Amino acid sequence: MANLNIEMPDDLVRSLEGIAAAQRKSVQQLALEQLSSLIGVNPDPRAGSPAAVLRAMQEPPHPSSADVDALDAAIAAGRLAVRTRDLFPEDSL
Repeated sequence: MANLNIEMPDDLVRSLEGIAAAQRKSVQQLALEQLSSLIGVNPDPRAGSPAAVLRAMQEPPHPSSADVDALDAAIAAGRLAVRTRDLFPEDSL
Protein backbone atom coordinates (compact mmCIF):
# COMPACT_ATOMS: atom_id res chain seq x y z
CA MET A 1 0.00 0.00 0.00
CA ALA A 2 1.35 3.41 -0.97
CA ASN A 3 1.55 6.35 1.41
CA LEU A 4 0.18 9.77 0.52
CA ASN A 5 0.73 12.88 2.60
CA ILE A 6 -1.70 15.74 2.06
CA GLU A 7 -1.22 19.23 3.43
CA MET A 8 -4.46 20.98 4.34
CA PRO A 9 -5.62 23.93 6.43
CA ASP A 10 -5.97 23.37 10.18
CA ASP A 11 -9.70 24.15 10.17
CA LEU A 12 -10.30 21.44 7.57
CA VAL A 13 -8.33 18.96 9.65
CA ARG A 14 -10.39 19.79 12.73
CA SER A 15 -13.60 19.34 10.75
CA LEU A 16 -12.46 15.96 9.45
CA GLU A 17 -11.45 14.88 12.95
CA GLY A 18 -14.90 15.83 14.21
CA ILE A 19 -16.67 13.87 11.47
CA ALA A 20 -14.40 10.87 12.00
CA ALA A 21 -14.96 10.93 15.76
CA ALA A 22 -18.73 11.11 15.30
CA GLN A 23 -18.56 8.01 13.09
CA ARG A 24 -16.12 6.29 15.48
CA LYS A 25 -13.48 6.08 12.76
CA SER A 26 -9.97 7.35 12.32
CA VAL A 27 -9.38 10.25 9.95
CA GLN A 28 -7.51 7.81 7.71
CA GLN A 29 -10.48 5.41 7.59
CA LEU A 30 -12.84 8.27 6.80
CA ALA A 31 -10.56 9.60 4.07
CA LEU A 32 -10.11 6.17 2.48
CA GLU A 33 -13.86 5.51 2.43
CA GLN A 34 -14.68 8.90 0.96
CA LEU A 35 -11.92 8.77 -1.66
CA SER A 36 -12.90 5.22 -2.61
CA SER A 37 -16.51 6.28 -3.10
CA LEU A 38 -15.37 9.10 -5.39
CA ILE A 39 -13.78 6.71 -7.82
CA GLY A 40 -16.26 3.89 -7.34
CA VAL A 41 -13.90 1.51 -5.55
CA ASN A 42 -15.51 -0.06 -2.53
CA PRO A 43 -14.04 -3.43 -1.53
CA ASP A 44 -17.02 -4.54 0.57
CA PRO A 45 -20.23 -2.68 -0.26
CA ARG A 46 -23.12 -3.36 2.10
CA ALA A 47 -25.60 -5.97 0.92
CA GLY A 48 -28.44 -4.31 -0.94
CA SER A 49 -26.54 -1.06 -1.47
CA PRO A 50 -26.47 0.41 -4.99
CA ALA A 51 -22.78 -0.51 -5.28
CA ALA A 52 -23.49 -4.13 -4.30
CA VAL A 53 -26.35 -4.40 -6.79
CA LEU A 54 -24.22 -2.89 -9.56
CA ARG A 55 -21.35 -5.25 -8.77
CA ALA A 56 -23.69 -8.27 -8.83
CA MET A 57 -25.08 -7.17 -12.19
CA GLN A 58 -21.61 -6.84 -13.68
CA GLU A 59 -20.24 -10.16 -12.40
CA PRO A 60 -20.88 -13.46 -14.13
CA PRO A 61 -22.98 -15.47 -14.55
CA HIS A 62 -25.04 -13.25 -16.81
CA PRO A 63 -28.67 -14.31 -17.32
CA SER A 64 -29.77 -15.54 -20.71
CA SER A 65 -32.81 -14.10 -22.43
CA ALA A 66 -34.72 -17.24 -21.39
CA ASP A 67 -33.80 -16.52 -17.76
CA VAL A 68 -35.09 -12.96 -18.11
CA ASP A 69 -38.33 -14.23 -19.66
CA ALA A 70 -38.79 -16.69 -16.78
CA LEU A 71 -38.18 -13.94 -14.24
CA ASP A 72 -40.68 -11.64 -15.97
CA ALA A 73 -43.27 -14.45 -15.95
CA ALA A 74 -42.66 -15.12 -12.23
CA ILE A 75 -43.06 -11.43 -11.43
CA ALA A 76 -46.28 -11.22 -13.46
CA ALA A 77 -47.66 -14.35 -11.77
CA GLY A 78 -46.95 -12.91 -8.34
CA ARG A 79 -48.77 -9.64 -8.89
CA LEU A 80 -51.93 -9.06 -6.93
CA ALA A 81 -54.92 -7.23 -8.28
CA VAL A 82 -55.26 -3.72 -6.95
CA ARG A 83 -58.45 -3.24 -5.02
CA THR A 84 -59.74 0.25 -4.53
CA ARG A 85 -62.83 1.41 -2.77
CA ASP A 86 -64.71 4.53 -3.57
CA LEU A 87 -63.88 7.00 -0.81
CA PHE A 88 -66.64 9.34 -1.91
CA PRO A 89 -69.60 7.23 -3.03
CA GLU A 90 -72.42 9.24 -4.59
CA ASP A 91 -75.15 7.58 -2.50
CA SER A 92 -73.66 8.93 0.74
CA LEU A 93 -74.48 12.55 -0.16
